[in-house]
Amino acid sequence: SYLLHDALRQTAIDAFEFDFVLIDCPPSLNLLTVNAMVAAHSVLVPLQSEFFALEGLSQLMLTIREVRQTANPDLRIEGVVLTMYDNRNNLSRQVEKDARDNLGEMVFKTKIPRNVRVSEAPSYALPVLQYDSGSLGAMAYRHLAREIMHKNNKTAA
Repeated sequence: SYLLHDALRQTAIDAFEFDFVLIDCPPSLNLLTVNAMVAAHSVLVPLQSEFFALEGLSQLMLTIREVRQTANPDLRIEGVVLTMYDNRNNLSRQVEKDARDNLGEMVFKTKIPRNVRVSEAPSYALPVLQYDSGSLGAMAYRHLAREIMHKNNKTAA
């Protein structure tokens, strides 16, 4: 369906002068996720620093390819961001190495750490930037935003 695609392209939206619109999708590949891909210019892929993470990524890449072929030929991958990262954990470091070896520059330099404050924020119906702006997780998300803006030749506000 093109409902989300069409809604985001109404002329009334232009008045907001958004540089980016983020559509947060559930982790499963379902109709909501596909509709978001049809509406999007690019996909930011979170990759949990856990066992089998790269195998799930391959299924996502196949879905992106299918959406390109059928509904949105301009869809691109913005990049891959490592999440739930713990530098003290060998598995996190191995997932990072495998991701960087296989995906190279597609993997953002910023890593989102495993952080209690990030996990707690949704239970208070707040983004982590409001819930605890000084937490390591909030700082990492701000850093990721700057990295994305830089990649897209936008200046930080």
